[in-house]
Amino acid sequence: MEFIGTIFSNLAAQTGFAYFTDFRQVIMILLACVLLYLGIVKKFEPLLLVGIAFGMLLTNLPGSGVYHPELWYASGSADVNWSAVLHDGGLLDLLYLGVKLGIYPSLIFMGVGAMTDFGPMMANPKSMLLGAAAQFGVYVALVMAVALGFKGSEAASIAIIGGADGPTAIWLTKTLAPHLLGPIAIAAYSYMALIPLIQPPIMMALTTKKEREVKMEQLRPVSQTEKIVFPIMVTIFCCLVLPSVAPLLGCLMLGNLFKECGVTDRLSDTVQNALMNIVTIFLGISVGATATYDQFLKLDTVKIIILGLIAFAFATVGGLLIGKVMYLVTGGKINPLIGSAGVSAVPMAARVSQTVGQKCNPSNFLLMHAMGPNVAGVIGSAVAAGFLLAVFGG
Repeated sequence: MEFIGTIFSNLAAQTGFAYFTDFRQVIMILLACVLLYLGIVKKFEPLLLVGIAFGMLLTNLPGSGVYHPELWYASGSADVNWSAVLHDGGLLDLLYLGVKLGIYPSLIFMGVGAMTDFGPMMANPKSMLLGAAAQFGVYVALVMAVALGFKGSEAASIAIIGGADGPTAIWLTKTLAPHLLGPIAIAAYSYMALIPLIQPPIMMALTTKKEREVKMEQLRPVSQTEKIVFPIMVTIFCCLVLPSVAPLLGCLMLGNLFKECGVTDRLSDTVQNALMNIVTIFLGISVGATATYDQFLKLDTVKIIILGLIAFAFATVGGLLIGKVMYLVTGGKINPLIGSAGVSAVPMAARVSQTVGQKCNPSNFLLMHAMGPNVAGVIGSAVAAGFLLAVFGG
């Protein structure tokens, strides 16, 4: 009987229940279940949120050993013990290598490029101003984050949430503030999913009924030659001006070149589908793993969520205000609503512009016009991230 008791005692000591040492572990497990509910039932960015939530669940289950944060940012050090990661790391430690090395976000951008038509932006180059203006939210959040006591590198990582681009936020944060990756990623993707709720009230408040009713002229056709030359020239120019943006912007433009050049259909299909799906799985679950209870359940997380919302709001405001300026300069030919699509959440932000515009004028079709600033916002957020990395990553 003593032998049997010893067996059961040893088994009990090996279960995860024996490793519950902090009530915050339970809170994180419940929070992961809430996020799974939002992703599955409410369909809030489900392709990534489900993976992120499940990664969060796994990493907070005591005794699982799938992720070891001390291997990545012990004592806030930027140095990584690669030998320890490879020999002692768990499954999610190994998957996290793709985040830490910047592989997953860049490959996601390649898929985004292969799925994106730059034609509307090329047909109306003025729309690039709207994409640039929408980065206003990034710099507002940067100043506010510094004022709230965050370090420059942390503030930059928080501010990029305003770019409305999850992979860009992950790409920048994994270098500048890896200990904040969990809350920043969750905030970024949550607000992207909430764009149809966040943007319309701001759009209605900053535009008049007359402005919202403006019907825009049909865009000019864009030749295939233009579509082929564009990604090549953008890569050359932007990467010479800001070399730090090369991984993100280069992959974005390569994906678009696969789509437009006409001789790489198989590669374009692979990047859009198989590769994109595989990388999305790995990215989501490994980013979720960084949301450990000791790093996530802090006052800083609340600040990040609030600053992320402010960044999104001011990004929308920036695009709308420049849209109103263009409305006046062109004598009422530009509908300011397309300015709100300057955030880079493609194509959701463009659809919101279309929806709000059509409610005011049922014959109004703004979608293709809004895609111009929307695509410009993708490029703008990548450039903003490269700028922040050059400034704060030294």
